[in-house]
Amino acid sequence: MKRTLILSLGLVLLSVTGFSQEEVVLSQLHDHKTVLTEDEPLNFPELQEEEKIRFAPQDEPLTGAKQDQVYLLKPKVDIPITVVGAAWSLYAFTKIYSKEDMPASKVMALNPADVNGFDRGAAGNTNQKASDNSDYLFYGAMPLPIVLMADRKIRQDALKVGFLYLEAFAITGLLYTGSVYFTDRIRPETYNTNIPVSDRVNGNNQNAFFAGHPALVATSTFFCAKVYNDYHPESPWRWVFFGGAAVATGTTAYLRHIAGKHFPTDQIVGVTVGTLAGILVPHLHKNKNFNRQAWNIGPSMNYRGEGMGLAFTYRF
Repeated sequence: MKRTLILSLGLVLLSVTGFSQEEVVLSQLHDHKTVLTEDEPLNFPELQEEEKIRFAPQDEPLTGAKQDQVYLLKPKVDIPITVVGAAWSLYAFTKIYSKEDMPASKVMALNPADVNGFDRGAAGNTNQKASDNSDYLFYGAMPLPIVLMADRKIRQDALKVGFLYLEAFAITGLLYTGSVYFTDRIRPETYNTNIPVSDRVNGNNQNAFFAGHPALVATSTFFCAKVYNDYHPESPWRWVFFGGAAVATGTTAYLRHIAGKHFPTDQIVGVTVGTLAGILVPHLHKNKNFNRQAWNIGPSMNYRGEGMGLAFTYRF
């Protein structure tokens, strides 16, 4: 049996004489297709008259294994991005948390009035309990995509989904550590005069921009939501995932705010970076032909181009 089955439906509807030869595609007897062009005459003596030529759809669906894949990787692009992002992040982490202490005179001269109006209200915030709670969310979010493995469909693509998460994580890490490495924005709690100067001068207090905790939590949670949505686009549970991602990210940002770790602008940038990384990495790898139908209905004509009918095509 031929790989492509064409069932002619109905009688010839009308005589066709004006169709361009470049608009039709030969359904061959073997496993491939030959596309006719203007320069090629309609001359196929080996074909029987009952064999059909059908119009080629403008956007042919993928067949075989690739059509069943939710995501398609591009190793030549994805591997360098992931390796560079991860390598830089590991290197930069050793630098951004070992910055030299600030001069005591600089810390004692800090004035909230010097902070821009939008961020000024956060200057002086400090709350150790809020800081500790934000750490729980931060470290708890890192392995969160493991919960996706409870889903059978996603579990079958565990390695691919895991690599995409690593890529999203690497991108967020690259941007976060890069911003902190090249900028020294003082944390809001450093403005609090109730904190001993010996604590306020710590070099880590220059790592306000941008907010790393909300960025990572957003990357992890929105990545999970996006992946679940792509595998189950009709499931109402996808909104639970997106809602949970928004709550977890917002809660982390709020805790970091009242803990005096970041100004509002730091939070906005961090949340934006993390959310985009978590959503766009899987989105840009999504297979646009996933779950496309294998059957097609369209017009057909015989190999002499004498008449036109309706053909049903199914791909095995």
